[in-house]
Amino acid sequence: MKAVAIQTFGGPEGLAVIDLPAPIPADGQVLIAAEAIGVGGVDVMLRSGALAAYGFKEGHVPGNEVAGTVTAVGNGVDTSWIGRRVWAYTGVGGGYAEQAIAPVEEIVPLPAELSAVEAVTLGTSGMVAHFGLSHAHFAAGESVLVRGAAGSIGIMTVQLAARGGAGAVAVTTSSTERGDRLRKLGATHVLGRSGEGGEDAPAGYDVIIDIVAGPDMPSFLDKLNPNGRMVAVGVVGGPPPADFGMNMMVAFQKSMSFATFSADTVSEPDRRAVKTEQFAAASRGELQTVVHDVLPLEQAVLAHQKMDTGEVFGRIVLTP
Repeated sequence: MKAVAIQTFGGPEGLAVIDLPAPIPADGQVLIAAEAIGVGGVDVMLRSGALAAYGFKEGHVPGNEVAGTVTAVGNGVDTSWIGRRVWAYTGVGGGYAEQAIAPVEEIVPLPAELSAVEAVTLGTSGMVAHFGLSHAHFAAGESVLVRGAAGSIGIMTVQLAARGGAGAVAVTTSSTERGDRLRKLGATHVLGRSGEGGEDAPAGYDVIIDIVAGPDMPSFLDKLNPNGRMVAVGVVGGPPPADFGMNMMVAFQKSMSFATFSADTVSEPDRRAVKTEQFAAASRGELQTVVHDVLPLEQAVLAHQKMDTGEVFGRIVLTP
């Protein structure tokens, strides 16, 4: 089968199409004929070599979510899964391929009305957005700032905050055009990347969901209201300065909170329940999936080039 591997850490040109034997599902696993493969920020970090210290090596096949049809199952798996359309979390990789393996507990059936492309656009992103807001103890009426809102996680956070009755949903983004698109998804105020601007934007926020992190993150802690909470759900801009917490100590009397969030801390049943509900909501038109581009698997290099330039609004999807 065709797959895409990281032949050399660094730029997108380090990705290459290779031939691999078709995988065989082990006990508790299913084999999926992929119809759509999500391209995410973690894939970019893996390709760059930023996660090499965690044991990832050149030759790794990236990609952690696919949607398609179950074609085989391993021992201990109900054979009724064969022939069903599912979304699947493949783990730390293996998704950039014509066929992918996933644990049976990490697959979710798809409504007939939801396409495979829509499923991988919503899957992990919608789940992270949901639990990120929950981790921040977001409540109706509170003001929310989504930092880095043009990516798939940010877009879903905007929609979920608006659906949850936020008093204001501010976003940081890089252009007026992107801001206009985010307004249609529920944003009420559009700020520049620095968090400045935005006519009548709140002076502070009860909740900040940060997908970017990076060197400018401390300045956003200054935008929290008293008892405000910032949750970092991504680090696409790299790690923050080592002393970023000093901004909170200087403003000690505001009782601000900072937390990170990883879906690894959420139980499988809870993740499954949220994804099932969100897939149903999307199939009814209550959540919008925003696809930047759909490219053949063989054009994974182009997909990563688009990711690196920051031009992506929503999600890029690969198709075998």
